[in-house]
Amino acid sequence: MEEEALQVLEALVQPNGLYVASSTPDYRYVWIRDTCYVAFAYLQKKDGHYEQIYSTLLDLFKKYKWKIEYHAEKRPEATFEYIHPRYDPDRLEELHEPWGNAQNDAIGLFLFGIGEGLRVGKTMFRDESDREIVQLLAKYLVNLEFWQDADNGMWEEYAELHASSIGACVAGLMAISPYVLVDQTAVRYGMHALIDLLPRESATKECDLAQLSLIYPYQLLPMELSREIVAQVENQLLRQKGVIRYKGDQYFAEEGSEAQWGFGLPWLGLCYLIVGDVEKAHSYLLWTESIMPKPGILPELYLGQSGSPNQHTPLAWAEAMYVLLHEQVSEWRNKV
Repeated sequence: MEEEALQVLEALVQPNGLYVASSTPDYRYVWIRDTCYVAFAYLQKKDGHYEQIYSTLLDLFKKYKWKIEYHAEKRPEATFEYIHPRYDPDRLEELHEPWGNAQNDAIGLFLFGIGEGLRVGKTMFRDESDREIVQLLAKYLVNLEFWQDADNGMWEEYAELHASSIGACVAGLMAISPYVLVDQTAVRYGMHALIDLLPRESATKECDLAQLSLIYPYQLLPMELSREIVAQVENQLLRQKGVIRYKGDQYFAEEGSEAQWGFGLPWLGLCYLIVGDVEKAHSYLLWTESIMPKPGILPELYLGQSGSPNQHTPLAWAEAMYVLLHEQVSEWRNKV
């Protein structure tokens, strides 16, 4: 089914190399976060696709260089002043409607993706203007004092201090620190704030699907704590057709049951590979395939009561998670 999933991804890519979240009209937008997660499916490939994704994202940020420069010096006071997380796929321009703009994790993830590309030998900087944008984004996060900045987080909801957002910023700054100037004191502040908050995601959420990002892709935590986070998500949030984001989630809730997110299954599988349990990862691969309404297709979520997928089917981010898990499980099993 991996081949079918790759074909689904190819149907969602735009001429500029970026991905819309889904083909439905209300999701036919480019999210920074979604696109960066999709990019990981191409990190180990030599087709230039990974570089193209980030080159276009860098060009997008250059359109708003004035904004990034300003807020790299003057901390945003209103949510709309933060770097926008969502863009028109054709014009690559901000969408003006309010959208919980304070999403520090998306910027941290972008920087992490740049660092990962450089780490594996890809040419991520075409010229000094690319490097300058990355430098500005690093300065922007530090000026936000991300370690104590209440943001809207991965789910674009309530502003509070999120472990997953702090972790994304720490991982992003660490990943680019060999290539641009990074305030190491800010990185230390971030790690201290993260450890102080864990194993909680936030003041209001004991456990959250977003915490898996601390293990995959960031690999930011000691092995014992990584296993604790995975077990916590598994024990509290795992359901028959996916993983709920957190207890009490109202997005697509149905008769009091939280929606079950399809990409939670391959995400748990990827985390099990990080902690060294290949068989458990393989079981999540098979589980992921069992919830596909058609071969290679993963929806955003399944409704809790009816068990039906919502209209955002397929979801690019979910497709990429499945492709990654399929490839990595195959590699591990071939080594044995």
